[in-house]
Amino acid sequence: MLNDPIADMLTRIRNATRISRKNVSMPASRMKVGIAEVLKTEGFIENYEVKEGKPASTLEIQLKYGPDGEHVVRSIERVSKPGCRRYLGAKDIRPVLSGLGIYVVSTPKGVISDRTAREQNVGGEILCKVC
Repeated sequence: MLNDPIADMLTRIRNATRISRKNVSMPASRMKVGIAEVLKTEGFIENYEVKEGKPASTLEIQLKYGPDGEHVVRSIERVSKPGCRRYLGAKDIRPVLSGLGIYVVSTPKGVISDRTAREQNVGGEILCKVC
């Protein structure tokens, strides 16, 4: 049984980038689609698509690489874990690597990046860090 589906999603992306795969697929959920939307908006992935199916939908992510094949997603790691949740207020969220990376934050306004959270002055649970 899978206890942390977000960690599973991040591990699938991390493993796929290490072997330079173009696509990675996983079971879909609203939280995973929200994370994929943030990664697409911030330019870390090419695109994503939710494919309906029986018994469950599938989230397929197209990964992004540079012109010479360099990885766009250098590291992706879970911050808030099921055993130890991490919450920050809007004023406490600091830029990752001086703005080169992002935190993905789950807020009352949805799943957004740390930049958007600071702009909208809203805090929440820090889901993951992407560089």
